[in-house]
Amino acid sequence: MAKLTSHLLREVHPAQCFDEAALLRYAAAHVEGFPAPLAGFAVRQFGHGQSNPTFCLECAAQGAVKRYVLRKKPPGVILQSAHAVEREFEVLKALGVHTDVPVPRVFCLCTDASIIGTPFYIMEYLEGWIYSDNKLPGVSPQKRKAIYIAAAKTLAALHSVDVDSIGLQKFGRRDNYCKRQVERWERQYLASTGEGKPDRYQPMLDLAGWLKQHIPKDDSSGASGTGLVHGDFRVDNLVFHPEEDRVIGVLDWELSTLGNQMCDLAYSCLPYIVDLTLEEKKSYGGFEHVGNPEGIPPLPEYLAAYCSAAGKPWPVADWKFCVAFSLFRGASIYAGIYHRFILGNASGGDSAKYAGKRANILVDRAWEFINRRTVLPERPPLVSQQKLVDEKENPYLMKGQGKFVPSQKVSELRNKLIKFMEDHIYPMENEFYKLALSNARWTIHPQEENLKEAAKREGLWNLWIPFDSAARARELLFGGNNCVSDGNSNDLLLGAGLSNLEYGHLCEIMGRSVWAPQIFNCGAPDTGNMEVLLRYGTKEQQEKWLIPLLEGKIRSGFAMTEPQVASSDATNIECSITRQGEYYIINGKKWWTSGAMDPRCKILIVMGKTDFTAPKHKQQSMILVDINTPGVHIKRPLLVFGFDDAPHGHAEIIFDNVRVPAKNILLGEGRGFEIAQGRLGPGRLHHCMRLIGAAERGMDMMVERALKRRAFGKMIAEHGSFLSDLAKCRIEVEQARLLVLEAADQLDRLGNKRARGIIAMAKVAAPNMALNVLDRAMQVHGAGGLSSDTVLSHLWATARTLRIADGPDEVHLGTIAKLEVRRARM
Repeated sequence: MAKLTSHLLREVHPAQCFDEAALLRYAAAHVEGFPAPLAGFAVRQFGHGQSNPTFCLECAAQGAVKRYVLRKKPPGVILQSAHAVEREFEVLKALGVHTDVPVPRVFCLCTDASIIGTPFYIMEYLEGWIYSDNKLPGVSPQKRKAIYIAAAKTLAALHSVDVDSIGLQKFGRRDNYCKRQVERWERQYLASTGEGKPDRYQPMLDLAGWLKQHIPKDDSSGASGTGLVHGDFRVDNLVFHPEEDRVIGVLDWELSTLGNQMCDLAYSCLPYIVDLTLEEKKSYGGFEHVGNPEGIPPLPEYLAAYCSAAGKPWPVADWKFCVAFSLFRGASIYAGIYHRFILGNASGGDSAKYAGKRANILVDRAWEFINRRTVLPERPPLVSQQKLVDEKENPYLMKGQGKFVPSQKVSELRNKLIKFMEDHIYPMENEFYKLALSNARWTIHPQEENLKEAAKREGLWNLWIPFDSAARARELLFGGNNCVSDGNSNDLLLGAGLSNLEYGHLCEIMGRSVWAPQIFNCGAPDTGNMEVLLRYGTKEQQEKWLIPLLEGKIRSGFAMTEPQVASSDATNIECSITRQGEYYIINGKKWWTSGAMDPRCKILIVMGKTDFTAPKHKQQSMILVDINTPGVHIKRPLLVFGFDDAPHGHAEIIFDNVRVPAKNILLGEGRGFEIAQGRLGPGRLHHCMRLIGAAERGMDMMVERALKRRAFGKMIAEHGSFLSDLAKCRIEVEQARLLVLEAADQLDRLGNKRARGIIAMAKVAAPNMALNVLDRAMQVHGAGGLSSDTVLSHLWATARTLRIADGPDEVHLGTIAKLEVRRARM
C-alpha cells in the first residue's frame, strides 16, 4: 500500500528519545534558512525503515510549518562500520550538488555525539508516495509499470555518475569489491549470531563458501562495472512525486560505496526472486515463481530498461553470483536487525522481531537460485523505447505515432506561430533593420511593444519555460496557482507547460527571424537568466526581477566572459566578488554581455569569484546586479562581423567597486558552477533549435532565388550544381533537426547531467550545419547574398558567433570524446 511521507510519522519511541532543546539550538545555528522565530517545534519518528533512526523536525513559524528530516546513528552498542551517517551525508551532498540523481538536499552534519547522543545529519523533507509493498497493491497496472520503469531509470542515473568528477573517487576501494563484501557480511553475520546470540543457520555459512568460490573474474582489478552503488536500492527506499510517476528522492544511503554495479542492480531485483511476507507457505518465491502482478514488467524487461538507460551490457554472465550475493547480504542484514531487536535498540518497531526468519528465507532462496540451470535469457528482449516510456511521462507523444511527432497541442501552437510570423514578423523586418541602422538604433521600435501584446493575446508568450522550472516558481510565488498578469487572463506568466522537446518544434519557427524570439519573450539571454531565477532565485529575488522579466517589462544581461582570460574555461575568471558586511563589492571587466545595451536592460547576472582559495569549481558565484548601480560602466558596444545587433547589443562593462546587497547572491557562495550547469542545458539548446529555423529560411530563399534567376541559358534551379547543393542542404538540416530533438528529449527524460553528451553533439552540429546551408544560400544570391539587402548575412553571422558564444566547438568535442572513451572502458 502506498503512503505519503507524512503518513509514516509516529511518536518517538522511548528508546530513541534525545535532547530536543539541544537539537533545536544546533539546527538554528547550522541549517541555512532555518525559520525564526519559532512558534513551535516538534519531533516525530518515521516508522518506515530498519536501520538508522530517522525523525521529522516540524518547525512552526509565521503561520506555516517547515519540515526537515534528521537521520542519526542508533543508540547503544552497534557493529563496527555499520550505521555510518557520515558517509550517507558525504554521498548525498556530492550527488545533490553535482548531479541530477534525485536526492534530498543535505544541510549539515554533526559528529559531536554530545548534542543528541550520536552523530546525525539534517536534510530536506520530501513529501511524496512511498510504496512499502513491492507488489504495489491498489495501484493500476499502468501505474505499476511506470513505477518500476522509473525505478530502473533512477538506478541507471545513479550508476552513470562519474565519481571522479564529483569528489567521490575515494568513497571506496574499486578492487576486490565482491571478495571483500562476501568476507564483510560473513563477519557481520558471525558477529550477530551464536555464542548467546540468535542461532546460526548452517546453509548461510555454506552460502558464504560458495560465493567465495565464484567471485567474478574481473573483481580483482575493479575495471569493469565498478562505480557508485547504493547498496539498498528498492522501491520502498524511493520517494515518488505526489502526482507524477517519477522518483523525487532516493533514501537510505547507509550501504553506499564504490563497487560492482551489477550486484546493486541484482539487489533491486529481489522482489522477482523472493517474497518475504510471513504467511506460512511452501515456497517464498517472488514474482518469477508466483507470477507478476499485472502491470509490473517481467524481470528481463526491467533489466532491459536499466541497461538501455545506463548504457550497460546485458548482465547474464555473472547474474547467478550477483543475485546469490544480494540474498546473502540481505540475510546478514536481517540477522543484525534481529540481534538489535533482542537487545532492544532496533528502529523498525515490532516488524524487527521477524527479521531472523526473513534472514533464513533469503538463504534458502539463494540456494534455490544457484541450483537453477539458467537464470536469464542470453540476450535482452527487444523492448521499444515507446514501450519503455509511459505516455504519461512523455505528454508530447501522440498515441500510435513516433516520439518526435508533435502532439495536437503543440501542432496548434506551431500553426498559430507560423501565422503570426507571416502576418506580423516578416512584414516588419525591414522596419526593424532601418531603425537598427539609424542614429536612433539604441531605441526601441514602437511597434515592438504592440507585437508583444499581440503575442500575449495569441497565447504565444513565454513558451520556452520548462514545466519543471515553472513548478518551483508557481509554488514559491503563487502558492501553486498558474498565476496570470494583471489585466489579461490569457497572459500566462509561466508559459504553456511545455517540455523541452515540445518547445523545440516552436523555437525552430522563431529562429527564422533574428527579431522574432524577443517578440514572444523567448530570446537570449533573458531565457537563460529567467531560468536561473526560476530554478534558484529566492522568493524576494523572483518578485523583484523574475516577474518583470516574465511580463516583458524589462530585459537582462549575463556577464561572464572576460577579455583578459580564456573564458571558455570558467575557472580562469578573475572578476572578484568580495563580502563586506551586508554587501558584496564587485571588481572586474566583462565583455560580450549580450543585452546590456538595450535601454530596457535593468538587471545583470554576474559570474565572479568569491573565494580564490577554494577548490577550483567552488570559487565562482553568481550575483544579481542592478545595471544602474554606481560603478557599473558600460564602455562600448561590440560588433559581430560589423553588426552591432542594436538595440540589443553586446557590451563591454567595467565593474568598479560595485556595491551590491548580500541578499542578491544566487543560491550561496561557491555555487556558480552548479547554477551554470542548470542554465546551460535548456537555454543553450534553444540556440540549436533556432538554428534549424534559420537554415530552413535560408533554404526557402535559396530555392525562391533559383526559380527566378537565369544564368548560362537556363534557370539556376535547373543547374546540376544547384540541385546537388539543395539536396545536401536538406540532408544536413534533417540530420541536425533529429539530433537536436533527441537532445531535447534526453534533456526532458534524463536531465542536464546525463544528456550532456547529446547536447554537446547538437551544439557542434547545429551551428556548422546552419553555416553550410546559409553559405550555399548566399552563393545562390551572388553579391546580394553578402549584403544587408537580405537577412542571410545576419543569419550567417549569428550562426558563426554560436560556435564560440555557445561554448567553443573544441569544448563540446572534448566532452563527447571523453564520454566515448569512458564508455569503451566500461
